[in-house]
Amino acid sequence: MFIKVLGSAAGGGFPQWNCNCANCQGVREGSIPAQPRTQSSILISDNRQDWVLCNASPDISEQIRHTPEFVKHGHLRGTTVGDIILTDSQIDHSTGLLSLREGCPHRVWCTDEVHQDLSTGFPIFPMLAHWNGGLIHQTIVPMEPFKTQVCTQLRFTPIPIISNAPPYSPWRDKPLPGHNVALFIEDESSGQSVLYAPGLGEPDEVILPWLHKADCLLIDGTVWQDNELAATGVGLNTGKAMGHLALSEEKGMIAMLATLKAKRKILIHINNTNPILNESSPERASLDKAGIEVSWDGMEITLGE
Repeated sequence: MFIKVLGSAAGGGFPQWNCNCANCQGVREGSIPAQPRTQSSILISDNRQDWVLCNASPDISEQIRHTPEFVKHGHLRGTTVGDIILTDSQIDHSTGLLSLREGCPHRVWCTDEVHQDLSTGFPIFPMLAHWNGGLIHQTIVPMEPFKTQVCTQLRFTPIPIISNAPPYSPWRDKPLPGHNVALFIEDESSGQSVLYAPGLGEPDEVILPWLHKADCLLIDGTVWQDNELAATGVGLNTGKAMGHLALSEEKGMIAMLATLKAKRKILIHINNTNPILNESSPERASLDKAGIEVSWDGMEITLGE
């Protein structure tokens, strides 16, 4: 199984265009050791020739320019991406579909709840119907494994997770199980598995067995502390309100990861305010000591070789 991180940041990217927090100012000026990041998305494959896109970031055009895996050699037009999976209907995971309109039709796998949000409050599906058939909705059902039409050695199981619906959704603060899923992805040829969970508000009895089962975790690292936006002076939302489990809380992500046996534990969807983006910070050092990695744009992960 081959995974390429296209974007490793949370919504707004890093630096965020309108933010001048210590991290954003530091990376712009080059005064801190940190790498710019685009908004979160990954590619996954079982053969390095055909790819499944998991989440379509608003930064997809920039990501494509830096990712040769997208190029379908020998074709005047086309792409190696055969299927697209959405884990939720958040703007930072779906807006990129608009930039892919010239390549329609696209098969888009998502739950009915996500499809409803993206057909009403943020109507990407109806809009793109005007481009060569638009988006072909392939329904996924929480806890029911499925296979895409490419990369058939990979089996995807969508696991409902506790998080939140987008601010535009009528289900904000009262999400249904299908509004947010993690993906447990297993390579049937090697038996290796990864759990991709870029939005995780709280581990519960549903997701915990899958967290223990995965060989690799590619998991939510949005904020260091729950009140981080207020502490840095850039906002009022808490991590929990946004649907994310803070890293450093008493029962936070770091404490949970310490109980898991995965060979690799990798954080993704990292907010611009998070001190772990500064590679010389004590927070980053504590992750290194705990054996927790921080993903970056272009990071490659190979399982089963």
